[in-house]
Amino acid sequence: QVQLVESGGGLVQPGGSLRLSCTASGSTSAANRMAWYRQAPGNQRELVASMSTGGITGYSPSVKGRFTISRDNAKNTVYPQMSSLKPEDTAAYYCSLISYPMGTEYWGQGTQVTVSS
Repeated sequence: QVQLVESGGGLVQPGGSLRLSCTASGSTSAANRMAWYRQAPGNQRELVASMSTGGITGYSPSVKGRFTISRDNAKNTVYPQMSSLKPEDTAAYYCSLISYPMGTEYWGQGTQVTVSS
């Protein structure tokens, strides 16, 4: 079993920055992909950014150039640095870990990010 603990959400003004973190513990495999998704009220959950243990990254077009994801494999922690935040970035942000090779996916509880003046 894998547990994911997220932190770093909060209220930020438009144009501001915020860094989230997600730490995995438990039976994490050596190879995995950690990612952040977000879901605003009335919308589907969307992938924001991801990073594999091998360093392969992916970004949603809506955040590319504004968000940067990094990870510390020794700590099983992933950090999305979010800059130039917009009101439309307001959502609940969820951390995900997919463990390879089985493909089992785990989810964190979520953390709220609100971008508002």
